Amino acid sequence: ETRDTLHDAELAQVREWAGTYRARLADMSWFMRVLNETIARKANAEDGVRGRFWEGRFKSQALLDEQAILSAMAYVDLNPIRAGIADTPETSEHTSLEARLCPDKAEARMRAALAKHSVQGGEAAVSGKSEANIPYWRDALRCEHRLAPLAVAPLMPFDATGREPWAVPFAWADYLALVEMLARCVHPAKRGFMPAQTPKLLDRLGMDAEAFIAHGTSLLQAFGHAVGKPAKLVEHAACRQAKFLRGMGAARRVFERRAVL
Repeated sequence: ETRDTLHDAELAQVREWAGTYRARLADMSWFMRVLNETIARKANAEDGVRGRFWEGRFKSQALLDEQAILSAMAYVDLNPIRAGIADTPETSEHTSLEARLCPDKAEARMRAALAKHSVQGGEAAVSGKSEANIPYWRDALRCEHRLAPLAVAPLMPFDATGREPWAVPFAWADYLALVEMLARCVHPAKRGFMPAQTPKLLDRLGMDAEAFIAHGTSLLQAFGHAVGKPAKLVEHAACRQAKFLRGMGAARRVFERRAVL
């Protein structure tokens, strides 16, 4: 309706803005900037402080093969145990492993949080704080209760055959056994031990169990832009026209089983 009232210079400006918005919709860095700013402002307002909430926006690492996928999954699922805020995988809140082991508990916690947010929104309305008066940086948080009716995206299924490109290329039982073993070894209040039998998932992927456990608390930090077997890192370096990729030593230790003399 307004297009006919705009002259050429205004239309050109609108097209430029539209191009900028389209680019931001596909820009992970921009998304993380907006997300971090929203959370940082809310956290700073609650604590009465200033400054960043996180050190950086995000860390991006390419997972080049099955070994890298397995390592990253186990590393993230065991974060609460390494931090000492959980004792077992099923009590590690806000992880995909907990959602798989205890789906009812994870869903109930999420719905309770959404209900609490809705109540807070209602209290603000009763006290006379209209949505128009809420600062723009709280929009993303204020709208959370509107997302409650939407269906939660399902977790990616496991595929023991490794043939389906849209599934996790392992058996669920094998992955669970591996995480249970690694959790006992990396728990800050427990003494790690090497089980008598290497989990068959590590055996199938040709990974060294002792090195995998040793790197269990800092695996992803040992790599740079990519995680994978030495051969995959070499291929990735060639594609990036780089002479060196950080993590080659860790890849040889973890992803290549040492010969038994």
